[in-house]
Amino acid sequence: MKVDIIASGSGGNCIALTHEGRTILIDAGVAKTKIAKRLLECNIRPDQVTDIFITHAHGDHIKGLPLANKYRINVWATDGEWKGISGVDEDLRRVVETRYSKYVSIQLGDIWVYPFKTHHDAYEPIGYAIEADDGSRACVVFDTGKYDQDMIDMMEGSIYIIIEANHDPDMVEASDYPLSVQSRILSDLGHLSNEQTAEALQKLIRGDGERIYLTHLSSKNNSPILAKMTVEAALRKKGFIAGTHYEIEVVST
Repeated sequence: MKVDIIASGSGGNCIALTHEGRTILIDAGVAKTKIAKRLLECNIRPDQVTDIFITHAHGDHIKGLPLANKYRINVWATDGEWKGISGVDEDLRRVVETRYSKYVSIQLGDIWVYPFKTHHDAYEPIGYAIEADDGSRACVVFDTGKYDQDMIDMMEGSIYIIIEANHDPDMVEASDYPLSVQSRILSDLGHLSNEQTAEALQKLIRGDGERIYLTHLSSKNNSPILAKMTVEAALRKKGFIAGTHYEIEVVST
């Protein structure tokens, strides 16, 4: 499986995962022209994209969905999140279904997609674990105010971990954001802090050469160096050293 970060941050988010000539996107949060351009830069033709999976219907995750109509790409979202999505042709709309309170996995040729619940102030937000027939596994977790054991269980075994490290709490509290916005960011329905992300990664990393991508960093309330240092310090406590046991990249595009 090949992973390409098409966009990450407050301005928009989009991840491409490619296996055996098939590319799927997780979110499409920047303009369709930018997504198409970045795909080509990653040696992916836009018409190779077969499916787009939406985590939730906030603008920085769905802005580029007109791409789907142009290239006839299936768009998947939970029934709740479809309430906030418009402009996708009816024949391209796909619903991530539930069964017995769990989401149903989706098979696309040699790729399996496993949706799971996240915690954000959206209708019905989810994250995704993606597994290919060669055994490679990736997980994508954007906007979530907390992680729980069910999320860890779904993310476990991933060689590619794409996860938000949105903010430093002290920077949020010292910011000029209104108190209501600060409370939202720091709440269980807001965003993961560097420390929360580090704690989750302590539970996930086994030292098997995992590739960590820290994404969705706030441009005002975080810094790439701080996010990276926080995660590396936490993983050192578990005996794991960056560059030896795992790789880490802070993405801000």
